[in-house]
Amino acid sequence: MSLDIFWFLPTSGDTRYLGKSGFGRPPTLDYLSQVAVAADNLGYDGVLIPTGSGCHDPWAVASHMVPQTKRLKFLVALRTSLGNPVSVARATATLDQASQGRVLLNVVPGGDAAELAADGVFLSHDERYEAADEYLRIWKAVLAGETVNFSGKHHKVVDSRNYFPGVQKPHPPLYFGGSSEAAHELAAEHVDAYLSWGEPPAAVAEKIADVRRRAAARGRTVRFGVRLHVIVRETNDEAWADADRLIRNLDDETIAKIQSRYAKMDSVGQARMAALHGGRRDRLEVSPNLWAGVGLVRGGAGTALVGDPETVAQRLKEYVDLGVDRFVLSGYPHLEEAYRFAELVFPLLPGKKPVTSDARAFTGGPFDASTLGGEAPAPADARAAASRPEAAPLPSFAATGGYADAASRA
Repeated sequence: MSLDIFWFLPTSGDTRYLGKSGFGRPPTLDYLSQVAVAADNLGYDGVLIPTGSGCHDPWAVASHMVPQTKRLKFLVALRTSLGNPVSVARATATLDQASQGRVLLNVVPGGDAAELAADGVFLSHDERYEAADEYLRIWKAVLAGETVNFSGKHHKVVDSRNYFPGVQKPHPPLYFGGSSEAAHELAAEHVDAYLSWGEPPAAVAEKIADVRRRAAARGRTVRFGVRLHVIVRETNDEAWADADRLIRNLDDETIAKIQSRYAKMDSVGQARMAALHGGRRDRLEVSPNLWAGVGLVRGGAGTALVGDPETVAQRLKEYVDLGVDRFVLSGYPHLEEAYRFAELVFPLLPGKKPVTSDARAFTGGPFDASTLGGEAPAPADARAAASRPEAAPLPSFAATGGYADAASRA
């Protein structure tokens, strides 16, 4: 069994500290390119590109990143409350051609009614899912090469076609995350991979079981995954200290203001995230090594796995045992943490190659080879092949036959 590990492109900006600080990084395309290229070189399987009024357009970002990367996949938001399913199907096929089959779609029916109203969308929660169902029926049929005629409550098309097919057949995989009954119905009917935000394993198990049951009733199977932040350090003490450091600039007024705004949203998933911590700093470890501090001020995914490499790998395994085979991860700042997680945890994960060369000594100077008796730095492939035996996949990662993926908003 091999796990798929995705990283995250911070298209709304990046930071070393949540809240007010002097360390914010604007989401320039140059910086986002650094993160994407790093993820590509380190061996991440893909990157999630989020969506929202505070983010760069995910389709434009993906188009910019495609020629700069070699194998990285791009999980791009498909906002079913915005745009026309036929024109977006054609854009999907074009991006799929341009990337040579490296595009994936993250279905996003909504999330924030106020933000949608600013975009001219005034549908209720369940209406957004009704519209998403119709949208996806049209989108999938067009990409499958059909001439589509459809008349529904929210969408109507006549003789719609796509003349330039994409690479992936019948269409690029659909990913999705949502916690409401309507969301689980949509997942069971349409998506290839369902991704839960990082709730305690028992809660994730319940969601997986429900989506799996609904999909089976339709004669379908769905893959599963989890969206998490990570704070991994060489020791547990260092990891927890950095978790505390991440939120040290947060004041109670800022937390209360942001939590009040999230409470007005009609997102069931957001409500579940908020319920984990209740806006309180004294109840942030909601499950062993699962820390909800990020969710004090960040919408969407609000939990992080905190610990040393072995601990974090073990916590990931607990999700794998539920039927998860992929994770969408992130950490602050995203460039440095992409390296840190890959260097420390990849050696412990099934299917991931080590990215470091700890078998040779480094002096930090330009004369390493001569100083060390002519030992030349090994190329990347040779370093991976010569990695230590304990870098092999943990034997306790048992194949479960379950799968994963999809993220709601980010």
